[in-house]
Amino acid sequence: MPDDPTSRLGDDLDGLDPDDPEVKAFAAHRDRMRRPNADATVEGMLRGVDDFAQSVNRTDGHRRLVAVCVVALILLGVLHTVWNALAFVVSTFVG
Repeated sequence: MPDDPTSRLGDDLDGLDPDDPEVKAFAAHRDRMRRPNADATVEGMLRGVDDFAQSVNRTDGHRRLVAVCVVALILLGVLHTVWNALAFVVSTFVG
């Protein structure tokens, strides 16, 4: 079973308590670090978005505010692009 925390610990973490929250967090960190970085695929890009969302959920204070501002700016850029595309399509067919 791949989600078993004891199987994720490996030989170098042998002897640690698999129920310890710090050991679980470290094992999860090691899993993230061992994943291949194929960012040129859709799966890789979605994994990057998931990693960003998970890290934002773990932060607080001004870092969380900065992350929310980055997401808001990205959404504003997407909204602006969609609006311009729709305006172009409508003006092409109407005008």
